Amino acid sequence: MIKQGLDYEVLEGWGKLPRGWVYTQVAGVAVDSKDRVLILCRGEHPIIVLSREGEFIESWGEGIFANAHGAYIDAEDSFYCVDNGDHTVRKFAKDGELVFTLGTKNKPAPPGKPFNKPTDVAKAPNGDLYVSDGYGNSSVHHFTPDGELLRSWGEPGTGSGQFNLPHGVWADEKRIYVADRQNSRVQIFTPEGEYIEEWGNLLRPCDIYFDRRGRVYVAELTHRVSILNKRGEVLARIGGEKSFAPGKFVAPHCLWKDSHGALYVGEVLDGQRIQKFIPI
Repeated sequence: MIKQGLDYEVLEGWGKLPRGWVYTQVAGVAVDSKDRVLILCRGEHPIIVLSREGEFIESWGEGIFANAHGAYIDAEDSFYCVDNGDHTVRKFAKDGELVFTLGTKNKPAPPGKPFNKPTDVAKAPNGDLYVSDGYGNSSVHHFTPDGELLRSWGEPGTGSGQFNLPHGVWADEKRIYVADRQNSRVQIFTPEGEYIEEWGNLLRPCDIYFDRRGRVYVAELTHRVSILNKRGEVLARIGGEKSFAPGKFVAPHCLWKDSHGALYVGEVLDGQRIQKFIPI
């Protein structure tokens, strides 16, 4: 890693599951207000909840998802889950009760409409929702907090405002950040979808997370995690070569931090694990 006060070490052995359970591919991760870690998996137990110490708390969501893909948790501990197998985004209350579903189950939408194999969801400070719609579409969709569609933007391509698999999304007060995976960049827009700029020097970015200090964490499918400032400048990197060794990566797909500064990184493809990194 680059030495700029952003060093992490992996906490080996973190994350204890019941006997016989496995994570399979870890598509999404988020941490709630009590530092419980919610892990969205593509397996028999799609939502696994662990304590900060890695102890198993509960699981839920069995039988709901066709192919879990992205996750977000808000300040009220509402949990948003993207399913790119059945073309929906679901909002769950903190007790696991389904609040609403965006999209029509098992009915892919036409180009530019929500959804056709969506990838990720984020909530802006004003409560609006943004969904990246990336495998069958090349769009970002903007919704009210109650799920009313306000606007959509994007089309296939490599130019400004075009996408080749918009795979992750994050929203702050003034900007919407989209991980344009196959174009190996993060594109940045106004909340209304006006193009502002882009960040390069990334390798197939999958997921974006902003911490309270304004640092930007990007999970890159090509074996690493990058830590940037809000100008897109690289501060540090973890990983870089394909490895199953603890502290290295095969295919980072998602990440989140807890209130103590620990970083959780979930992997897909052959990775099929979640790792906890603690600052040193």
